[in-house]
Amino acid sequence: MSTNQDRITLFEADLRSAFQVMQLDIEDESHLHAGHVGAASGGGHFKLTIVAPEFEGMSKVARHRAIYAALNKHFPVAIHALTILASTPSESTS
Repeated sequence: MSTNQDRITLFEADLRSAFQVMQLDIEDESHLHAGHVGAASGGGHFKLTIVAPEFEGMSKVARHRAIYAALNKHFPVAIHALTILASTPSESTS
């Protein structure tokens, strides 16, 4: 089984292929959920902060759907839970 750091590298690659990423940070928060029922499956808990121009004009729900689509192959084996903070370049500087 790959480590969560290896998984993060794969997540980053998929997100960078789907979006023109200007900022990307993926944190492994699995340790905060130790003993959680979902953790037993091996999937991790991650927090994603992403800034990309593709989110312009998209609702929060649409942004999340686009991110889930980009990371779809990682659910549920590598990712059990994902916290998402997605913004446009103008939102990240304001």
